[in-house]
Amino acid sequence: MSTLSPVTDATFADEVLASDTPVLVDFTAGWCGPCRMIDPVLGDIAAEESRFRIVSLDVDANPETTAAYGVLSMPTLMLFRAGQPVKSLVGARPKRRLLAELDEVL
Repeated sequence: MSTLSPVTDATFADEVLASDTPVLVDFTAGWCGPCRMIDPVLGDIAAEESRFRIVSLDVDANPETTAAYGVLSMPTLMLFRAGQPVKSLVGARPKRRLLAELDEVL
């Protein structure tokens, strides 16, 4: 699955909500084709980007967080800043488009 740092229901509060920097959470699933398509894009961005971190959350293994944020489709990318979701994007997209959409709230 993803090469991004994983978070779980147990670590979500510490890793995402308490983070001093914005965190983009990739709500993903191993069976999801579009999730596999966006994985390399997110990996590239994670290696290049210093304004925010990117983590992945397996929706099947972490139902509490998935339900708490109303995630119904994968992949859902949700940017958290100061413990609050500030942007939510559903579906795979190219790197340039994803960065442009995130720039609006960074």
